[in-house]
Amino acid sequence: MPADEHGAPSDEHGAAEAPAGRRRGWIGRVLVLLAVLTSLFFLPWWVLLASGTGWPAPVVAGGAILCGAAELALPVAMVLGHGGRQLDGAARTADTTLGVVWVLFVWSALGGVLRIVLAVAGAGGQETARAVSVTVAVVAAALLTWGYVEAMRVPRIRRVEVTIPRLGPGLDGTRVVVLADTHYGPIDRARWSARVADAVNALEPDIVCHAGDIADGTIARRREQVAPLGTVRARLARVYVTGNHEYHGEAQGWLDLMTGLGWEALHNRHLTVERGGDRLVLAGVDDRTAASSGLTGHSADHDTALAGADPGLPVLLVAHQPKQVTQAVASGVDLQVSGHTHGGQIWPFHYLVRLDQPVVRGLSRHGDRTQLYTSRGAGYWGPPFRIFAPSEISLLVLRSPA
Repeated sequence: MPADEHGAPSDEHGAAEAPAGRRRGWIGRVLVLLAVLTSLFFLPWWVLLASGTGWPAPVVAGGAILCGAAELALPVAMVLGHGGRQLDGAARTADTTLGVVWVLFVWSALGGVLRIVLAVAGAGGQETARAVSVTVAVVAAALLTWGYVEAMRVPRIRRVEVTIPRLGPGLDGTRVVVLADTHYGPIDRARWSARVADAVNALEPDIVCHAGDIADGTIARRREQVAPLGTVRARLARVYVTGNHEYHGEAQGWLDLMTGLGWEALHNRHLTVERGGDRLVLAGVDDRTAASSGLTGHSADHDTALAGADPGLPVLLVAHQPKQVTQAVASGVDLQVSGHTHGGQIWPFHYLVRLDQPVVRGLSRHGDRTQLYTSRGAGYWGPPFRIFAPSEISLLVLRSPA
């Protein structure tokens, strides 16, 4: 190893290796991305057009050209739409293409398995291949059409009663509406947002919680879509916490905007609400990704959020990700409400979500005291489809013990 002027070993070799290592890592990531994209586009082409179907050669070739062009265009549109330029048209194209190819990939894979089973049973051949091809195409088209309608509709109301042992009788029947994952984005949904606000108000809530992931994109671009949230009414409180998508950009700005719309931004803090002579601590924490965002004062801090709260009172905590329930249990929280999972959004993604989160949807118990309600969310992220994972506005009716 070379030595410096004082005789100590120098690090010239290590310094030279560092850029090379980063370069190799970047090349490796690009190769993985290309392999994934090629798989996503190749399998539908193979099952629908090329594998023993006997379709005319121009059809097979045209399909190959279309798939290849889409594979090359997708990452370009993703960069233009979700990178520095934030072009909404490119984002819409990229997100829709990703959703379409994912559905085609999944059902082509199932079609391929079906063909193998039929071949083993002695029912192979061109007729079977064509029948499976047509079936996969029809099923995928039907699911994509239905999934788009589901994504764009006003969410259904999901009503759940939650018994909280420490809840005082004066708070029995308290109506808590949970909004999560509105994800206002490149498709303008200002009118949808207004209808969602009307649906929430029709429930006559005592408390409304927005559990994060309010939008994708800058405040300047999404302000009009978010504005109807200012019309939401609640008897006791309207509260908001950040989700992980806020930390892709202007997290503090979203907190400030929601405060300006009349919501209480529970940025690692709590407030106490009262009804019928009984009180409830309503707390909120930042998303678990906040600490790595580099924003000063942002992190999921349960101790700060509950500092000064009466330990004898029940606690309802708003935290974006279900996995934050571990800290909620340690903090003695009675009920945590979360979003983040979208219920999987597009089947069978819920299996992947379950690898990362303890719960995908609904009410669950954790530890002796803590319950968790995970909303499937009101909006969608990325591909404008919801398949076997309907959106929801959650109405939680709190019950004290009988």
